[in-house]
Amino acid sequence: MNEFIAYLLLAATLIFFGYIGFKSSLGDGISSDDYLSARGTQSSTQVALTLFASGMGVWILFGPSEVAYYGGFWDVFGYALSASTPFLLLAYVGPRIREELPDGVTLADYAKSRTGRPMQLYIGIISILYMFTFLFAEFTAIGKAMEALSGMDPLIPMVAVGLVTASYTAYGGLPASLGTDKVQAWVIITLILSLLLFIFGGDISSLWVDAKAYGPSDDWSIGSMSYMGSFESGLALVLAITAAEMFSQGNWQRVWSSEDEKAAKNGALLAALLVFPLVFVMGVMGTVAAGQGGVPDPSAAFFYLIQDTNEIFIATFIILAIALVCSSVDTLQNAIVASVSRDISDGNLDVNQAKIITIAMIPIAIYLATGPTIAGFTFNAWSVFGIFLFADIIAAATVAPILLTLWSKISSKGAFIGAISGILSIIVYGFIDSPSGYEGASQYFRYVIYPTIESVPASQGGLTNLWPFASALIGSSVVTVLSSYAFPDE
Repeated sequence: MNEFIAYLLLAATLIFFGYIGFKSSLGDGISSDDYLSARGTQSSTQVALTLFASGMGVWILFGPSEVAYYGGFWDVFGYALSASTPFLLLAYVGPRIREELPDGVTLADYAKSRTGRPMQLYIGIISILYMFTFLFAEFTAIGKAMEALSGMDPLIPMVAVGLVTASYTAYGGLPASLGTDKVQAWVIITLILSLLLFIFGGDISSLWVDAKAYGPSDDWSIGSMSYMGSFESGLALVLAITAAEMFSQGNWQRVWSSEDEKAAKNGALLAALLVFPLVFVMGVMGTVAAGQGGVPDPSAAFFYLIQDTNEIFIATFIILAIALVCSSVDTLQNAIVASVSRDISDGNLDVNQAKIITIAMIPIAIYLATGPTIAGFTFNAWSVFGIFLFADIIAAATVAPILLTLWSKISSKGAFIGAISGILSIIVYGFIDSPSGYEGASQYFRYVIYPTIESVPASQGGLTNLWPFASALIGSSVVTVLSSYAFPDE
């Protein structure tokens, strides 16, 4: 597409969303509670739309197709399911936590009420690590998308998106994000349905043949919907992403923004129904790209399928990509403000100070999204994936002890010991199944840092290793229960 037209579309779309964000704000007199929670204001439909929009970042144009490109049916299914399961879990756990803590904002607020300040701080740190990683991954993705669609310098859309979303979220807080989410959700649904109808409106049988074909560029099966050997990898994705998304505080803010527990539950269920088919179809497109002969950059597999389409089609994709990135980035910014002000500082910083800290993170995230090399470590698509996996495995070690506190017999000491034991369980797994190429203590800690299968081709097991995540969940759960009986609350 003509680069000048792409710049016009970028500017017009951002101005439109910026206008919606400022218009949805409550003004200068907004209270801290309204800024962070918009408490009791959202119907079930509104909750569904905002969860859908905030969850569907620009990653959807990259992640599902890349995972599918390397995997098979179960990787496609697992990725789609992993996009839904956080909302399914939220639908049943969120209302209960909200009922027990009506004035909460984040999951760590609840953790503090049940297990004390140490667990609140621990969850706050994990949450910010995960959300910051998600933030610079989204900046990476929008830069890559705009470069692929129009040849635009990737830094320009990153900076533009960062400036616009930071302005209306800093001014209006969660109400501004909720206002833009509703518009962005309908834009995303409409555009994606239109684009998929266009793609599948041609020769569907030919697309399905490509989806089932094995990639001819490799000796082992790659990216085929016919390949059923990736069950463990698909299940690992479900465990990893579900656990991590429980620490995305934007989801929890929306639980307390719901009108009541019923609205929170129904909204989360509807959001789960919306995201599953969308992510599944995007995954199938990755297997189509693999079946057609492979592509130079698997992370952009989907874009190779649309590179020869007309200008109107590309223009629609540009608007879609901007809507996707804005819907997730503004949610992450609001959520980080909430975590800094409540979870990290325990109320010792006011909202304005937390906003300054969050805004200061944005240029850092953009800088990392440009792919710099720092102390020999290069920030690129693979390193982002690795950092996500690190955050995922820590989340998997912590999520069960927190959710188990809904059972009255779980004690604060038991939950904290369980969370630490979740990490120790991964180390124990590393001791039992020592990875090749690692010596001494590093072989035991390897799965904590990078829980993947390196010795097996992606299509024969996937990049993500199921067993470190299973070890974290099982170990943390068992120790939490046993420790709670050994050290009950007084």
